[in-house]
Amino acid sequence: MNLTKKLSIIVFSVTITLASTAVITNTYNTAAQAVELVRNGSFELDPLVDPNNPNVPNPNVTDWIKSGDPIDTSGIRINNFPQYESGNQGLSIGSFVNPAYISQNLATTIGSNYNLSFFLGTDEDSSQVDNIFQAFVDGNKVFDKINTINVAGSPFTQYDLNFLATKSSTELKLGGRASYGFLYLDNVSVEPLSVPEPSSIGGIAIAGLLGIWLKKKKTISLKE
Repeated sequence: MNLTKKLSIIVFSVTITLASTAVITNTYNTAAQAVELVRNGSFELDPLVDPNNPNVPNPNVTDWIKSGDPIDTSGIRINNFPQYESGNQGLSIGSFVNPAYISQNLATTIGSNYNLSFFLGTDEDSSQVDNIFQAFVDGNKVFDKINTINVAGSPFTQYDLNFLATKSSTELKLGGRASYGFLYLDNVSVEPLSVPEPSSIGGIAIAGLLGIWLKKKKTISLKE
């Protein structure tokens, strides 16, 4: 096989490999940019019983399952106090004896990493504060915050943490209690962590293939 023919094969192989890499990478990026895993994470699907009176509870929280003692779960309700500039509603957790929770099962990929994000606030102040908020992923406690106090006028704080999925269906459970007021929850989100862009993977492929081509070219030159 002459040098020209070998070079043509190498160039063709580089083209095919890069095209395949782009297709595979775009598949991964599509997965990484998939639709939000949490359903009704902004708590906008259930209308307020009385928009002019946030003290009238709406016990329905679509897509979420409540758990805890009835007296505590009765304090979980939709409110008109959303995280700033984000929808019109949020979730109040008004249990004051024991923690009450909401949960849902998420479709996850085993071995993949995910980011859990949520906004948490409370109306308790420094004069009377006794609250706790917890997050569980498949029964494992991944967040446990006690006596959180938020600055007046900026009641919500964003929290982010990552977890590794070990099952194809992962339970997310969030909740707590506030003895002298309410906890406020909004914009719960779970998204897959990003993967390398096509350009970076393509660059790695090009570098590897060029190295092989140069090595073969040097071998041919020595034989000639």
